[in-house]
Amino acid sequence: MQQIQHGKKRKFQLAAAAAMLLMVCLLFSVRITQVEVTGNERYTQEQITDLLFPDSMSRNALLCFWNDRLKEHISIPFVEDYEIVFQALNRVEVIVYEKSVVGYVSYMSSYMYFDKDGIIVESANEALPGIPLITGLKFGQIVLYEKLPLEEEGIFQEILNLTQILAVNHLQVDRIQYGRYKDITLYMKDIEVLLGSGGNLNGKISELRDMLPQLEGVKGILHLEDYDEANIRAGYTLEPK
Repeated sequence: MQQIQHGKKRKFQLAAAAAMLLMVCLLFSVRITQVEVTGNERYTQEQITDLLFPDSMSRNALLCFWNDRLKEHISIPFVEDYEIVFQALNRVEVIVYEKSVVGYVSYMSSYMYFDKDGIIVESANEALPGIPLITGLKFGQIVLYEKLPLEEEGIFQEILNLTQILAVNHLQVDRIQYGRYKDITLYMKDIEVLLGSGGNLNGKISELRDMLPQLEGVKGILHLEDYDEANIRAGYTLEPK
């Protein structure tokens, strides 16, 4: 009787083991065929997909789940982190958390990008579109993941304020130049925009935004240093190049 019970127990264990082995084999055979990427601005969906799923092994659903939960995520420039969320066995959503970048400075043949707190978050050999180069600043030795060592600490708040105003007005500039007396010049394609020492920036940038359609294709220097909301026409001049 005990032998019969032992035999039944043995068969049950073998059946359970076989079922588990079959399940593992089925899971290993499942491939991720659909990838949706969200939260990405600096990278396209195809670029993120190629970085995270470069070969057939990386598209194995079980290995992907295992690696995502237990291994360190791969490092992607300008990306703080990412999540891989399984919507189905063969479909995942990649949620990208990009680093907040305000501008960059040129330092020792590299471009050093800093965030809203002035922390150097990334170093690159080429400039990224949509982020302004900041020139005219005086700073010491730059260290990655540390604060940009400006000689004039207060000027960083001015940079942040200006970049926020530009963002609100949906304006992209190639370069922001700070002069010797804190006078600001914006470089936008073939137009130089002189803003003066930084007073009334909201009004000046708003006026610049409204003027840009008429300045398409024009080369020149736009003087907004003396812009006055009460007398707009007397507040600016365009000097052709």
